[in-house]
Amino acid sequence: MTTTATTTEPSDLVLIRETVRGLARKFDWDYWRRCDAEHAYPWEFVNAFAEGGWLGGMIPEEYGGLGLGITEAAVMMGEIAASGAGMSGGSAIHFYVFPPAPIVRHGSEAMKREWLPKIAAGEVLTAFGVTEPTAGVDTSRIRTKAEKIDGGYVVNGQKVWITNAQNAHKILLLARTSPRDEAKPLHGMTLFFTDLNRDRITVTEIEKLGRAAIDSNELFIDNLEVSDDEVVGEVDKGFYYLIDGLNPERIVVGMEGIGLGRSGLDLATQYAKDRVVFDRPIGKNQAVAHPLADSWIRLEAAEAIAMKAAAQFDAGENCGELSAAAKFLGAESGFEACDRAMSTMGGYAYAKEYHVERLWREVRLLRNAPFSQEMVLNYISNQVLKLPRAY
Repeated sequence: MTTTATTTEPSDLVLIRETVRGLARKFDWDYWRRCDAEHAYPWEFVNAFAEGGWLGGMIPEEYGGLGLGITEAAVMMGEIAASGAGMSGGSAIHFYVFPPAPIVRHGSEAMKREWLPKIAAGEVLTAFGVTEPTAGVDTSRIRTKAEKIDGGYVVNGQKVWITNAQNAHKILLLARTSPRDEAKPLHGMTLFFTDLNRDRITVTEIEKLGRAAIDSNELFIDNLEVSDDEVVGEVDKGFYYLIDGLNPERIVVGMEGIGLGRSGLDLATQYAKDRVVFDRPIGKNQAVAHPLADSWIRLEAAEAIAMKAAAQFDAGENCGELSAAAKFLGAESGFEACDRAMSTMGGYAYAKEYHVERLWREVRLLRNAPFSQEMVLNYISNQVLKLPRAY
């Protein structure tokens, strides 16, 4: 890496950064190109991080994890994305780091002791079942229902854009257990941690623009039985448990966008030094050099915001505003850097052997997921600027 500023970091962060960087870069550009072309889940990459103990980064030590904070997790995920793994590698590790969060904070002791060590060891892959085609970003309007029966519930409904469902063993599934109340629309949803039972859940993969190595799916749930002891926390409070994990996930998504941007910027910078047109490296042309320099500045600024938000979260402070800003800036600066890399490399950018087109496809996702840039702006305009709510 040549595009990261020299900073003074605590020694533990330096160690994490260097160790994760070294491990991630054992998997070269051709590995990720092959995973993308073949739609192959990067199990070798996941297993390498499992052997290093990194999958349980945010799982407490007493349950087999490392017990790290969001600052360390953000650095780790940023380095993974920057290694060339992009979101193909970032998502593969991300879904071990964050889906367990509701279990860590709200699961029963029995649930924690049975499942968290297996997740930390890479033995169990989890999907996250929240989004629905008819609800969009208004989660209060999900239609998947869990009806009470003796000893548990029967779930019926539909989910969409569910990552990992082709391979996942378990699913954190959000369903309505009480009718929607206009006065308290986010109440009445319950979070279940249960088997992804393919006898009762039909999994259909969605063809998509980028991140082909990591599957996205539509789920059709037909009379899935879950037991009472598979409820995470209390009945009807599931959405609030999801909210607990939104701020730290925003920070890490921002860092993944920054990592992707730096990866694209590195490719473009090297190309601008090596590519000679009209007897001079194209990097001598300010029309090439200035956009790349501008992206370097924006990526550095985005990381400063993300790390400040992480420090707030780890200190137990309210980090909602900065975590939203971190996601916004990470996605914007990352996409802009990769888009400028595409422009710098011209026609060659479209050739898969130059790799930048994959980064461009993958980083574009972060403008929409896990929530759109417009929803971030809605939050800031209403909560920070105190403007009237738009929805």
